[in-house]
Amino acid sequence: MKEYWGSLASILGVLAFCQSLLHVLFPPELRFATLKLFNRVFNMFSSYCYFDITEIDGVNTNELYNAVQLYLSSCVSISGSRLSLTRALNSSAITFGLTNNDTIFDTFNGVTVLWEHIVTQRQAQTFSWRPLPDEKRGFTLRIKKKDKSLILDSYLDYIMEKANDMRRKNEDRLLYTNSRGGSLDSRGHPWESVPFKHPSTFETLAMDPVKKAEIIEDLKDFANGQSFYQKTGRAWKRGYLLYGPPGTGKSSMIAAMANYLGYDIYDLELTEVHHNSELRKLLMKTSSKSIIVIEDIDCSIDLSNRKKGGPNNSSSIGRSYCDPEMRSGSGVSTGDEGGNSITLSGLLNFTDGLWSCCGSERIFVFTTNHIDKLDPALLRSGRMDMHVFMSYCSFPALRILLKNYLGNEDSDLDEGVLKELEEVIDKAEMTPADISELLIKNRRNKDRAVIELLEALKKKAEMKMKSGECVREKNLNDVGEEEEEQEKRALESPKEGCDYEDSIKKEEEDEEKKIK
Repeated sequence: MKEYWGSLASILGVLAFCQSLLHVLFPPELRFATLKLFNRVFNMFSSYCYFDITEIDGVNTNELYNAVQLYLSSCVSISGSRLSLTRALNSSAITFGLTNNDTIFDTFNGVTVLWEHIVTQRQAQTFSWRPLPDEKRGFTLRIKKKDKSLILDSYLDYIMEKANDMRRKNEDRLLYTNSRGGSLDSRGHPWESVPFKHPSTFETLAMDPVKKAEIIEDLKDFANGQSFYQKTGRAWKRGYLLYGPPGTGKSSMIAAMANYLGYDIYDLELTEVHHNSELRKLLMKTSSKSIIVIEDIDCSIDLSNRKKGGPNNSSSIGRSYCDPEMRSGSGVSTGDEGGNSITLSGLLNFTDGLWSCCGSERIFVFTTNHIDKLDPALLRSGRMDMHVFMSYCSFPALRILLKNYLGNEDSDLDEGVLKELEEVIDKAEMTPADISELLIKNRRNKDRAVIELLEALKKKAEMKMKSGECVREKNLNDVGEEEEEQEKRALESPKEGCDYEDSIKKEEEDEEKKIK
């Protein structure tokens, strides 16, 4: 036993001596250089190259890591047997991803790459203003050297774009408002937001199908037109003007546009904004892929047509755009206490000036009930590119409402009833909102709903016809009274001429008598 321990001690002594000798002959710097040389030789003969994408770059979060993680969660060819499930904040979908040290193959433009999710324990941290996670996370991308240029030039950009689309699709859309005017909150944001849950879609929107298809095609061309706008040198934005009587579905149209494109909505309340500078701040804090809405713009501030003139044109919005005071951004107060000095110049620059280009892929939507009250400078192409008239309910729109509220198809209704509805709908001039209310009240009894709707349409058409006849009679009476007055003037004019001649003759006779 003593011999065993003695031999073991001698062996340990030899190892210690060899280790100390190794430290002397091969110091750490030499060993590091040798290892580096070995890796370089290995990489020289290897056909692959590797790229590390860490979760944290210094003290900042690496956006590329998050994008890769989200992108890989969409791949259906995950080879691992254990997946991680996550649900992000403001997200309506559950996503899955790679677990620790799992791998996945992906193909891009015919090139196969390997992703590996590497998780290691972080060493003891020194003092830091921002505590770091206990684990170091990252992705390692393995590609062939011959495919290096292709992958680095387009693959990573593709991943970022795909991840942004997925993030926007999974997250609930938000509705923003400027309830504080243009002032900032503690985080430096002038907008407040709530989840946008409006269910309106183009399928449920009651309007002419031809006009609806035209709007959808225009939105589709806009969303896919990044290269077109860059090639033509135009800012990637578009303006829509929705005008028509109240209750014709202008707000529902905006919600349908947001749901179709997956954009957030910024509801801009102009009465809360006091100066042009605040308007610019609000614009700068809007995100791309969004719809900026100003509803009832003719009621928010004075946007009178300058060509019509009138007392209202003395305000800052109604004054001439060429006025030096307008160009300088100052204006006469048009609001109540505190004043609202937004000028027409400021609003035009907001929609079509240099400041409107501080973001991309944005849509401006203005709504109004009276398009004739708006200044032509606000309506021209480049500011409001597409003018959409939201009319009274037509027969095609009525068929959509019947399907939405009653579940009725054309085959479910009597042909005679359909024909009556088609004949009377245009004469009645009822809005989709009024018709919807009638259908909602009787939605449990479909036959009764259709009968009451037909009676209401006929009654409204008769009222319109009677009011039209009254207007025509009044116009005829006005024309008759005007003709009578003209006849009286014609009859009186000769008499006045005779009296004038008699007075002249009398004066001449008096002068002759005086001479004699």
